[in-house]
Amino acid sequence: MAKNKYLISILALIIVFAGVLAGCGSSSKDDSKSDSANSGAKSGETKNLTFMFRGGPDEQKAYTAVIKKFEEDHPGVKVKIVTTTADQYATKLKASIAGHSVPDVFYYDPGDLRAYVNSGVLADITQYVEKSSIDINNIWPYGVNFYRYDGSVTGQGNIYGLPKDVGPFALGYNKTMFEKAGIALPDKDKPYTWDEFIKVNQELTKDTNGDGKIDQFGTGFNVNWMLQSFVWSNGADWLDSTKTKVTIDDPKFAEALQYFADMQNVYHITPSVQEAQTLDTYQRWMKGEMAFFPVGPWDMSTYEKLPFEYDLIPMPAGSTGKPATWLGSLGIGVSADSKYQSDAAELVMYLTASKEGMEQLVAAKVQIPNLIDMAKTWAADTSTKPANKEEFLQVVNEYGRPIPGTQTYNAEWYNLFFTDIQPVIDGKVTAADYVKSEQPKMQKLLDKAIEQEQKSKK
Repeated sequence: MAKNKYLISILALIIVFAGVLAGCGSSSKDDSKSDSANSGAKSGETKNLTFMFRGGPDEQKAYTAVIKKFEEDHPGVKVKIVTTTADQYATKLKASIAGHSVPDVFYYDPGDLRAYVNSGVLADITQYVEKSSIDINNIWPYGVNFYRYDGSVTGQGNIYGLPKDVGPFALGYNKTMFEKAGIALPDKDKPYTWDEFIKVNQELTKDTNGDGKIDQFGTGFNVNWMLQSFVWSNGADWLDSTKTKVTIDDPKFAEALQYFADMQNVYHITPSVQEAQTLDTYQRWMKGEMAFFPVGPWDMSTYEKLPFEYDLIPMPAGSTGKPATWLGSLGIGVSADSKYQSDAAELVMYLTASKEGMEQLVAAKVQIPNLIDMAKTWAADTSTKPANKEEFLQVVNEYGRPIPGTQTYNAEWYNLFFTDIQPVIDGKVTAADYVKSEQPKMQKLLDKAIEQEQKSKK
């Protein structure tokens, strides 16, 4: 789940990467304006599209199969696949944009929607979606609304992409470890309180071989992807309702951050920095040496091979008494420069909303179904891992939220919070002191983002 932001100048991007994706773009905007019936293609001419995405081996294999089926169903259309690793994708996409060679179809982060629309990178595919046979109401509304934009706010207006998926982030637990320890299994319908969560973690944190060193831990949470749950369930947030003010100086926010840090420094249920250097938390989970670890749908194919039984439960609940977690998404959009926009839109809909395409992707265990009726049937099947797949749907329907950085014009203000946070996690700075000093720095960056958005509209 490591996700990196690269601050590289446009000039450097062009020099280093423009050649990588040369030829991915198809034509000019003037060509695309006459594309409503793919008039850019002569009779019998092959229409070549480029699809750029990121993912691990299982996801790449699944998408290759789906693309092959799409080509069989759409004679005369050929799709060139360009894949990258997750940490390279953002850089290469920006390189293609800078080099005016944007792929016809590509993944993009919903946080980039406004910037890409305002700068003319994304095509408006509303007309193609409305004329298609897909049932937009059978796709998770949360996902669809991520890619709507009316020129002022997201969540309404025209469609500039469809969700590749929705990504509910649930809490996994090592069922085998609980059973061996003789500890009652977690309730799948009732979240642990914070106190209960500490207690059960302490019971499961052990020196199992008697060498004086802890080798089985309760948790190993990455602050970038787990702090949100504790903050939100404690009634705090990064932004106010207007999305113009940074609110991390709320005492409830500080309380949640301190709780997170105390799991390592006070309760010792999380490996220290030194212990994690020997074996990181993901490796410990994979080996069966950790009781709790977050699980996303993209993990399912890998976790099929775990040497223990695992399942899903709600996130621990803070003072609100309710669980909370983030619900991500990636969009699949069409380049505004694509010569064959309607075919490109057909590919987007096939990957995101067709029963045929979705069945193949879900069978590969890399996502939950985008189609609501299919998702309900899928989650009800407890014979496949994890048994409580219903938890993923509850995140989507009930307690998942978007990452705060995706709700503003850019995420620089949000990323700064995690760039500076390590002294808190190490117990060298209190959470209260940290949020007090960090809030004005983050606010300055958020104000800058708001100003940039206003300028982009002009």
